[in-house]
Amino acid sequence: MVDLLSQLSVPECIRVSNFKAKGKLCHRVVDGLCGQQPPSRAEYSSTWTLEEWTELNKSLITLFHLAAHSNSCDEKAVAVLSDVDSSHTKAVLSVLTARREEIHMALINKTNSISFAALQDFDWQLKLAVSSDKMASLHLPLLSLNFTVKENGILQPVTMEMDREELNMLISSLDAANKQVASVRNSEEALPVF
Repeated sequence: MVDLLSQLSVPECIRVSNFKAKGKLCHRVVDGLCGQQPPSRAEYSSTWTLEEWTELNKSLITLFHLAAHSNSCDEKAVAVLSDVDSSHTKAVLSVLTARREEIHMALINKTNSISFAALQDFDWQLKLAVSSDKMASLHLPLLSLNFTVKENGILQPVTMEMDREELNMLISSLDAANKQVASVRNSEEALPVF
């Protein structure tokens, strides 16, 4: 549905916003992705029907997500834009090139905001428990983990002490989480091209 973009002139497609003029479509779509004012349907009601507008907007958002997420060169974007004439393709690619980092950071911030707490920093120490004669004779090592967690914009220290068994469970849990993230990342790379 990105081919609907051809109904706009190239300047209408990419002109950057300033104080007096509202930004044009591609930059306004990126603005919406970055938490600013997205393009209004009313501005383009004479160009596209509601259904066409919705499809075009979704297609552009998906295109910018895909291109910024993969941080690839523009081959994927060009493949998506294959139905659009070359001047419009160049216009969209120029917006993507100019604002790729901004889109990427907005996607990271959006992902980070899903969780209530995020790990900011950590430190660890290995201790030998000698609090009692029995513990000292067993020579059980304890791991002390110090986390700095950011929750609702506030940094909070969290300290945990664990023995070998608890540490193995933590490592197994983190490994499973890492595998899950990797599988999600791989499935996103295999998304169909619109």
